[in-house]
Amino acid sequence: MGDSGQNLGLLSVWCDALSSFVASDQPDLSTRQLAIMLNVYMRPGAQTVRGLAESLSISKPAVSRALDSLGARGLVRRQRDESDRRNVLVQRTEAGLACLMNFSEMVREAQKAELRIDG
Repeated sequence: MGDSGQNLGLLSVWCDALSSFVASDQPDLSTRQLAIMLNVYMRPGAQTVRGLAESLSISKPAVSRALDSLGARGLVRRQRDESDRRNVLVQRTEAGLACLMNFSEMVREAQKAELRIDG
């Protein structure tokens, strides 16, 4: 199938996983919110608003708006860094972890389906 076929297969997995996520009872997240969630939960160490803005190449206000929505759903929590009051730490929550575990399972199922199609 070549590289382009493999890339389309990966996009098919992503499409199927996102379609399942949207159809589920999980929170309706924007791409930006999902990217922030993945960075907070998948990267080691404490994440800051400033660090997320830098790693995603978006403004701090854009990160803050996304965090407002995520926080309202209980998927992340913000706390001022006591060692450097200029920083705001973004913390994981049980609800956020559960949401990403559900999404991970949807990705796994989509990947299995794609392998059955290609296999």
